[in-house]
Amino acid sequence: MRLPLNTLPAFRVVAELQNLRAAAERLHLTHSAVSQQIKVLEEQVGFPLFERTGRGIVLNSAGAALLCSVQGAMALLDEGLQAAAAAATGSEQRLRVSVLPSFAQRWLLPRMSRWRVRHPDLALEIETSQQVVDLLRDGFHAALRFGRGPWAGVESEPLFDMPMPLIALASPETAAALADNSPETLSRQPLLGDRELWQHWFNAAGLRTPVTPVASFNDAGMMLQAAEQGLGITLGRELLAADALCAGRLVQVSPVSVPYEMAQTYHLVYRPSLRDWAPLVALKQWLRDEQEMSRRNLHRNEVTPPPDGGRT
Repeated sequence: MRLPLNTLPAFRVVAELQNLRAAAERLHLTHSAVSQQIKVLEEQVGFPLFERTGRGIVLNSAGAALLCSVQGAMALLDEGLQAAAAAATGSEQRLRVSVLPSFAQRWLLPRMSRWRVRHPDLALEIETSQQVVDLLRDGFHAALRFGRGPWAGVESEPLFDMPMPLIALASPETAAALADNSPETLSRQPLLGDRELWQHWFNAAGLRTPVTPVASFNDAGMMLQAAEQGLGITLGRELLAADALCAGRLVQVSPVSVPYEMAQTYHLVYRPSLRDWAPLVALKQWLRDEQEMSRRNLHRNEVTPPPDGGRT
């Protein structure tokens, strides 16, 4: 079976919009021209791809299966064209990645200068979002997600193998004002973050006590920033707090730590068709190298809080 390749762009748009008139407007073609291309494609494959209804046209199961492959193939062709254009003009290639705001703020952006030194001809376009984006539909090559996976329609690789326990963090000034670093003392301080996570932390510390944080946040980066500003004590993942710990903007105020959400971790997810795409391979290697550097820096600068809570 040979697909009439010239009909595939029209098929993709019609399948995504499920409206011939809207598809014709997007393609800058007439309604009849688009309808004819769909007819030619269906005649060639030998079975219908749409159900015709009184209201218009609806993708059927065969069409949905074909659309998945067509989207991937055309995305791969788009990447090849982009790479060819970059090679012909000497311009940068572009790698578009969706990441969580907290990860971008606390870990990724401080390392971008090293990315530019290492890959001066590969532009990394970062868009932050709390939502799980559709890579194909939204035009992303890859995304960084937090969880256990797997995710449908994409390949995923665990990004960090360093431990991600929840640790109690505060500014140096807040830590210095503590009488000691016992769980009882910490329970009387302004706490930032999720009540259930704090309850889990205090249970691990051997203290059963009601917990009422003074503020909660939907973004871990904002919560760590609030702790740096001296607004209270927070629980944070060691990875996101690593740079602040090394720089002394945050200190760990208790040796107690607890595993975070059943070993969830960051994953790099990407379209299967891009597995061996050179820019994506470069990104994966750079992220692993930066992880190792972060691990070395964190271990070299580990500070165990003194029994008096930081007083001198």
